[in-house]
Amino acid sequence: MTSLTVELVEIPKIRGVLVTADTLSADLADGRTISVPLAWYPRLLHGSNEERNQWRLIGSGEGIHWPSLDEDISSQNLIFGKPSGESQQSFRRWLEERLR
Repeated sequence: MTSLTVELVEIPKIRGVLVTADTLSADLADGRTISVPLAWYPRLLHGSNEERNQWRLIGSGEGIHWPSLDEDISSQNLIFGKPSGESQQSFRRWLEERLR
C-alpha cells in the first residue's frame, strides 16, 4: 500500500482576513481562501465585532494578530487545520480578566 504525502515548499502568506459571527476566513497569496470555525479560537469567539475586526498581518503575512484579544494565528495553522492550542486554564484566566 502506498500513502500520499504532501510537501509544502513554502507556506502561502495571508493577504486578507474576514471574521464573521462564526467563521474566520483568510485569503492566501496562492489564491485560496481558508475558512475555519470561530469556535476553534475561543478568544475570537468571545471578542466583540469591533475587537475581531481590529487585526493586522504579522511577519509579512505569515500570521494574524488581534491586539485587543492578545491572539495570534499563523497561516500554517490555518492551512493545516490546527485550532487554538491554549489551555482551558489559560483561557479561563483571560476570560475572567475581561469580565472584571
